[in-house]
Amino acid sequence: MADVTQSRAGSPNAKAPTSVWLIIFTDLVALLLTFFVMLFSMSNVQIDRWKDMIDALSQTLNPAKETITTIPAAEYNISSIFRRRAINLDYLLAVFEKKVVQNEALKGSKLTLLEDRLIISLPGPLLFEPNSAVLKESAKEPLFTLGGLLRNVENQLGVNGYSDEADFEGKEYRSNWELSLARSIAVGNAFRRAGYTDELLNFGYGNSHSSYLLEATDEQRKTLSRRIDIVILAAGSAI
Repeated sequence: MADVTQSRAGSPNAKAPTSVWLIIFTDLVALLLTFFVMLFSMSNVQIDRWKDMIDALSQTLNPAKETITTIPAAEYNISSIFRRRAINLDYLLAVFEKKVVQNEALKGSKLTLLEDRLIISLPGPLLFEPNSAVLKESAKEPLFTLGGLLRNVENQLGVNGYSDEADFEGKEYRSNWELSLARSIAVGNAFRRAGYTDELLNFGYGNSHSSYLLEATDEQRKTLSRRIDIVILAAGSAI
């Protein structure tokens, strides 16, 4: 009987479970933690970049981020238009005096600085044949150059056409108003071909609106009665 009991106690199934592996695992984790703490202590953390990264992750991964949507106050609302900062008119006057008035291809042009706008008056005979709104070949290159300059101007821009033709019988246009508007559009299209992409206002005034040319000479006034006015507005002004 004693032999049987002893043989059962010495069998493999009778051995108590051991937990020695837990000690080994704990030592390994402690060593790894010590290793990473040592690496961190040896590193140099850039606080500014670390904060930038935290802010970027917070904004991107924030599930509670709120988006503010503007609710219209009325059934029909005028959409807002972003406009770049306008350039000082005195500075533009100095620039265009060299590029326009002293340009042989635009000889006879006149610059007029008013309180709220700069007006570049181009003589109609330099640009168009009588009773015509088709640009002359000699006018295309200087208008292309002028359009390249205007492309860098952030101010609101308008092109006003004027005409003082006397005989419209049998012609394409029946009045000075129609002809002046067509000429304004033709010059505006020339500026767009030169790369001008902002809003451009075209108007036709026939043979009127020449009061600001009172200081011009008789020859200039006669020439500019059929003209194109390029109007560069100051900030906050309207044509």
